[in-house]
Amino acid sequence: MESNRTGLRVCFLVHTLKRFHLTVVFLCLCVISAHSYECPVGCVCEDRSVICEGFGEIKLPFEVSSRTQTVTLQGYTLANLTERAFSPNGTHMELRALSLRRNNIQVIESCTFCGLHGLRTLDLSDNYLTIVSPEAFLGLGDLRNLFFNNTLMASGAAQLPSALSAHSLRKLHRLELAGNGLKTMPLHGFGNLDLTTLVLTNNSLETLDKTNISNFEAFKKIRVFLSMNPFRCECEHKEFYRWLKNSSQCADASGVFCAYPDEKNGSLVEKMVCKSSDLDAVSYVFLGIVLALIGVVFLMVLYLNRRGIKRWLNNIREACRDQMEVYHYRYEQDSDPRLANVAV
Repeated sequence: MESNRTGLRVCFLVHTLKRFHLTVVFLCLCVISAHSYECPVGCVCEDRSVICEGFGEIKLPFEVSSRTQTVTLQGYTLANLTERAFSPNGTHMELRALSLRRNNIQVIESCTFCGLHGLRTLDLSDNYLTIVSPEAFLGLGDLRNLFFNNTLMASGAAQLPSALSAHSLRKLHRLELAGNGLKTMPLHGFGNLDLTTLVLTNNSLETLDKTNISNFEAFKKIRVFLSMNPFRCECEHKEFYRWLKNSSQCADASGVFCAYPDEKNGSLVEKMVCKSSDLDAVSYVFLGIVLALIGVVFLMVLYLNRRGIKRWLNNIREACRDQMEVYHYRYEQDSDPRLANVAV
């Protein structure tokens, strides 16, 4: 009986060791597979980061270890960012920051960044974007910072609002759109975003309309940067000037200057003063009332002094009559001075 129990214990121990061995082997295989990707040619790979700066050739989809957290690609020609360009074969990457500056990127297709669920920062600055798919940022539910500085062509700027309206960007905090020649706000609203910083410096904005102002006022936590834009300082845009002066949402209001018209070039926009048309109307009404009161008082004075005025007018008439009679008498005496000489 005792020998049977000993045998069972031995069998159980052997079985447990086998399971432990298989677990260790599986974990080793996972670790090996995670490091199976070689560092791309011309790149530097260390501390879970990959930096590639214009050496060699980069092809998409770009393959690196799934454990990589930072990727920098700069100075290449990546004209078309295709679907899953950075997570081939459906791999879920641990990438946190992706910089794609100066790569001549012209097209961002749908689902380009799918598989990068943990991405926090995406930099697409200094490219030539002409096409931006409405689903370009699909799957970026954790994205916090998005940079589009000096990168949008006219067609790309027109398509960007649709891409930014995606609900996948619900955690986006910072959006930079400097140096893109934008003439209008590139956002229809902020309801799907969690923006705290919006950079619109060095564009072609001449004013912000009532809809833009209302959107800003509805999201008090947003801070906007507007310097180096050619703002038009005319009183038809007085809502913008009032918002700029009375709100703290424009972080660089002290650097926002007028460009048009010429006589106001260089003046601070927040110092603009415009008289309200309503106040002008009230002023004219008040002036009319005052003049009417003065007229009524004048008529009352005339009425109350009517007898004295009548007597004064009669005296003037009599004085004029006497003076006329004197002139008439003299005229009769001096009507023919030649007869007077003959008589003499």
